[in-house]
Amino acid sequence: MNLNATLFAQLVVFFILAWFTMKFVWPPIMKALDERVSKIADGLAAADKAKSDLALAERRATDEMRKARESANELRAGAERQGSQILDEARTEAARIIAAARTAAEGEADVAAQRAKEVLRDQVALLAVAGAERILRKEINAAVHADLISQLKAEL
Repeated sequence: MNLNATLFAQLVVFFILAWFTMKFVWPPIMKALDERVSKIADGLAAADKAKSDLALAERRATDEMRKARESANELRAGAERQGSQILDEARTEAARIIAAARTAAEGEADVAAQRAKEVLRDQVALLAVAGAERILRKEINAAVHADLISQLKAEL
């Protein structure tokens, strides 16, 4: 066996194997690798998009929470204002009712005092007439001396 012929035969087999590999084996492998690369690129793009969507959703959620807090604060402030207003109105109404009751009570007290004074005057006039009758030992006619009795009432 000759070393040159062996080397030449190996070289021919190598080239045939290289040609066969490049013609039939290499294209499906490259196609599979290209598909794999595109799937990975699509997956990375989808991950980036999902990441940006998540950040956007978090910003929206934060904005909504802020708006909800502001709305709740406005509602609470409005309720507090309305409660204060109702309380002030109730206090004003209560003060008005108390003042009216005091005025009515004072008016009623004045009327009752006037009535009591009139009754007292009448009783004092009767006692004065009775006392004068006893002193004079004769009967005094109230109808005749009505003018004197009314003057006596006015003085008392």
